[in-house]
Amino acid sequence: MDGDKPVAAKLRWPGELVPGEVFEAKLLRKSGSRGVALHPSGREVLVDRLPRDASEGSQLSLMITRAAITERGRFKLAAARPTSATSTSTDSPIEAGKPVRSFPDGAWEDIWHAASSGEVKFSGGSLLFAVTPAMTLIDIDGDLSPRELALAAVPEIARWLPLFDLGGSIGIDFPTLEAKADRKAVDAALEHALADWPHERTAMNGFGFVQVVARLEGSSLLHRFATSRIGMAARTALRRAEMVEGPGMTLLTVHPALKAKLKPEWLAELERRTGRPTRVETDPGLAIEAAQAQIVPHD
Repeated sequence: MDGDKPVAAKLRWPGELVPGEVFEAKLLRKSGSRGVALHPSGREVLVDRLPRDASEGSQLSLMITRAAITERGRFKLAAARPTSATSTSTDSPIEAGKPVRSFPDGAWEDIWHAASSGEVKFSGGSLLFAVTPAMTLIDIDGDLSPRELALAAVPEIARWLPLFDLGGSIGIDFPTLEAKADRKAVDAALEHALADWPHERTAMNGFGFVQVVARLEGSSLLHRFATSRIGMAARTALRRAEMVEGPGMTLLTVHPALKAKLKPEWLAELERRTGRPTRVETDPGLAIEAAQAQIVPHD
């Protein structure tokens, strides 16, 4: 946060292997400098930069470099590499028992809804985000002239890349700009807008396409919605139930598909945090993302 303005966001689900985590692992398979190791949790992780003398069955100290990623049609194991570090704390502030700052009203919700819809509007146009296994694509649409639209989109792109926690390969489809000077102007604007965001990129080609490559540490918010929309909606339903205030019982109304995702231990944690009992009802007329929470008299 910069004051009350969100500048970057990251979402972590409990139990995920987090970049920076150091652990002792057994090397299961090796092929050259790459292999597969066993995490203490029982999960397999991909390993690169293995030393020549590392043998199958040996113990290694590894560090997670990329969380596991679910994509349409496949699951990519978490990635790790050997390290000399002994331990690294990856606890969230809540897990570490540290004070947590509350978000200003709507700050997280605005980001969540933008990631859910895959669209960000700005004056004169909009950014449309699409997740594919190969890259995240950003299409730019609007009523301005091609040069004006492209330049107006640049600061919005720079703003939402970190807000969506995007990494990996990102393709930006700008309006086609015939004049080389116009393409150079957009390239210069991108260089300035992304100066503080580590990345590499190509110059705009004659069709208005720019490719950006940034470090990939895990699933972006867009990827989570693309592969776990119901899971995202279920967790947000619990957040809404936690935020309502007052005495009585929490009534959480959700789409039927969400009810099966609400694990008993999650509901128990909700009751512990709020100090109120919770009742879950379903309404097939609700959208997946439109869970409702309210306080009702205790039965």
